[in-house]
Formats: sequence, C-alpha cells, structure tokens
Amino acid sequence: MLNIMQAEEKSSKQPNVLLIMVDDLKPNIGVYGDENAISPNLDRLAAMGMRFDMAYCNQAVCMASRYNYMLGSRSTSTGLFNFGKEFRDVYPDAVTLPQYFKNAGYHVESMGKVYHIGHGNEGDEASWSVPHRADKVVEYILPESNNRQLTREEALFTNAKKYDKSIKNIRDLPRGAAWEAPDVLDEAYADGRVATHATNRLRELSKNPEQPFFMAVGFARPHLPFTAPKKYWDMYDPQTLPMPEFEGYPKDAPKFAVKRHGEIEAFKEVPNDGTEIYSDELKRQLIHGYYASMTYMDAQLGRVLDALEKHNLMENTIVVLWGDHGWHLGDHGSWTKHDNYEQANRIPIFIAAPGITTANTSSKQLIETVDLYPTLAELAGLPKPTGPQPIDGTSMVPVLKDGNARVRDHAYHAFIRNGHLGEAIRTERYRMVRWTPIIKKHTEVVYELYDYEKDPMETVNIVTKKKKIVNELEAMLETHPKAISKPQKKK
Repeated sequence: MLNIMQAEEKSSKQPNVLLIMVDDLKPNIGVYGDENAISPNLDRLAAMGMRFDMAYCNQAVCMASRYNYMLGSRSTSTGLFNFGKEFRDVYPDAVTLPQYFKNAGYHVESMGKVYHIGHGNEGDEASWSVPHRADKVVEYILPESNNRQLTREEALFTNAKKYDKSIKNIRDLPRGAAWEAPDVLDEAYADGRVATHATNRLRELSKNPEQPFFMAVGFARPHLPFTAPKKYWDMYDPQTLPMPEFEGYPKDAPKFAVKRHGEIEAFKEVPNDGTEIYSDELKRQLIHGYYASMTYMDAQLGRVLDALEKHNLMENTIVVLWGDHGWHLGDHGSWTKHDNYEQANRIPIFIAAPGITTANTSSKQLIETVDLYPTLAELAGLPKPTGPQPIDGTSMVPVLKDGNARVRDHAYHAFIRNGHLGEAIRTERYRMVRWTPIIKKHTEVVYELYDYEKDPMETVNIVTKKKKIVNELEAMLETHPKAISKPQKKK
C-alpha cells in the first residue's frame, strides 16, 4: 500500500523541464542515419522518448529562431527577422515560455546560449527567476588563432561596438581562425563550463523535490568557429567524411535564394575575394570541424544526462532537445544558414516526457519550433498559452502519445533575402517558396518548388511543371495570417 501511495504522490507532482538548446545543430546525427557521426548521447536522448524526423525551424537565423521558440510566435507574425531588435520593444508585455512556467510557480533558470546575445541583441531578465549565466560563443585558446586581438566574430557576439566607442566598423577588426584543436580539457571551452554548471545546479535543485524547475541549457557548438579539444578531432578521419554532392545553384531558381559568402568569410582561412566554391582541402577541414564540434557538444550533453540520472530526476523531468536551425556543409556552395532550403531549416527535435512518450519512438509529423511552447505547457498540465504575443504553435502532445497521429499537414517557415520575403510551405514531399518583393514593389512574385522524393538535393526548381501542386501549397500558405516583414509601429 505504501508503494502505491508513494507512486500516486509522485505522479501528482508537476514535472520538471530540462530544455537543451544547441546552436547550428543539423540532423547529422547517428540516430538520424548519419553513419559518420559520433553522437552517442544525442542518440541516447533520442532513445529516451520520441524523435521527430520532419522538424523545422521557423527562420534559419539564431536570434529570430530563439525568439520563435521563446515567444511561440513565427517571425512572420511579429516581424522580428533581423538582429538588433529586442522583442520587448514590440511586445513589452510578452509572456515567454520560461516566464510562463515561472508564473505557474516554477523555479526558472538558464545558462549558456539561450537567447541570442550579440549582434545588437541582449537577453531577457524577465524570463528567469535568477540572472542568466552567460558564456562565450566565440573563444580561442591558441595564440595564433586570434593573435590575442579582438576578432570580428568575437566583437559581434559580445556587442563590443556598443560598449567600445573606438570600434567604428566591425570589418576593420582582424579575422579569427575558423577552427582550432588544442589538447585541453573540455572545460577550456564554454560548452564544458556550461555542462559543469548545469550538473551542479541539477544536484542542488534535486535537494528540493517539492519545487518544480525549468532549466534551459544552451550549447554553442557546432557553431563557428569550430573550436573543440583535440581528442574530438582525433575521433574522425577527415578523408572518410562526406563531401558536398551538389554545389550549384538550383536550375530555374532565383539566384538570390542561395546564400553564399557572409559569416563564413569572417574567418581567416576562408577566401573573401569573391571565391564561391572552395578547395577540397578547405571543404574537408570545415566539415571535419563541424563533426568534431558536434561530438564535443555531445559529450557535454552526456554529462547533463548523467546528472539527471545520478540525482534521480529522470522519472519526473521532461527533456527536450532542439537545434535552432540547420547549417549548409557546402551543398549549393553554401557554408551558412540564412535561406529557405532544407539544410538550413531542418532541425533535430527530441522529446522525452515521462508517462507520455514511449522510448525509441519516432514520428514523421511535421513540427515547427513554435510548437514547443504549447506542447511543453500541456505536458506540464498548464493552461493553453494565449500571449499577449501571437501564439502560432500547435501542441504535439497527441503525436507524443502516438507517432502516427497527425495534427497538421505542413510546416511554415520564412526568410528575407534580397528585398523579398520568402514564405515556405513544407509538406512531407514538397517545399514551395513564395518570394514577395518588399522593397522593389513592382517586381514580380517569384516561386520555387522542390520534390524531395525525386530531388532531395534541390537541384531543379519545378514550379513551371507542377502548377497544380504550387496552387495547393499556396492555398495552405493563405490559411496563415498575412505575413509582416518588420515589426509594426506602436500606436
């Protein structure tokens, strides 16, 4: 009888939430079928609950994607597409995901890269019960990596121009290394320090089981620069890693839809003279760096999962892992994100919810970043969130209970490029992108359409050959509120 009563008492407690946020993590992971990836802890977390095979961010850029998550609002609803605009300038009374849990009596804290801090953006104090514990995104150990000088990317991620008026132009600063592999301990870099802090906090929080907690842990790698301890680089033979198969522009697609150059050229090994297709040596080094950085991050994730188990928190903690967007590894000649193509927008999402999910399950339900806010609220037994900001997401709890269940038939994401707002509808087979001019008002609307059964690498835009499909997908697009391309002025 005592055991039954204890079980009933435990089940009545509000579940904890552990939110793992990973920068630039695409589904190049063992559990997604990448045989080259060394990702035992990502695979382990996926096996604890449900893996979503068709998960998409709402915008393939760090700042906006994290706002999508924290607000439950698509960029097309808020107009928050670009760096330098704080969401509380637009929605001063917004209730963020962690704030929603804080208001419900949770202790809420965060560490590492959670909100995007840098490029003119800061965090959000109102989201947390205690001050956010920040750490670095760009850091070097080897002197030759930055000559002990402030580099362009370091300046951007520390908002240095805002605080140091002697910096007039970021491009006047030196470029740092795109990678380094010193023989150091894991805690020499931020992700190791963040994992240590997370494990310490889980130990302390476990001492008060009556107080539910919501913890957000943000890992920076595999974001550039690919800085990771040497042992993770040594786990891979770069000659065996996959090279890009299609480096061209999609036939019959608008050239501006492909993103080349940009942030990758902030690193000194990368040509910034207009070169579009890099040497095989450089490509292989960048790909090696991505995999090594991912495996380094994976090891830190493992430490956090170990702490959950050690402190008996697994049975009452919802664990969610999310990549903020994908990243091109040379496909379409691109080495970044910032577009509407598959490699930039498809992400990993794992959810393990005790009593709801079944271990080792997966679903092909299309899921967006904005869906996580209402999903977590329902999993925790909280009322459906209502804003005041737009809540665009759909709860995936029915799918978590049954991977064959369906709550929608498409995902919606967007990006602004070349004076066009590109809105994308992704179904299980197709993606349609409608590029609407927002600067040159008299330029015609341009479309793209790709068939992922026949052309998974997006080599040919088939919009003129499949007009019926385009019409069907555009009708899906029209079910959404009219998109806005910039925040609306307050009246």
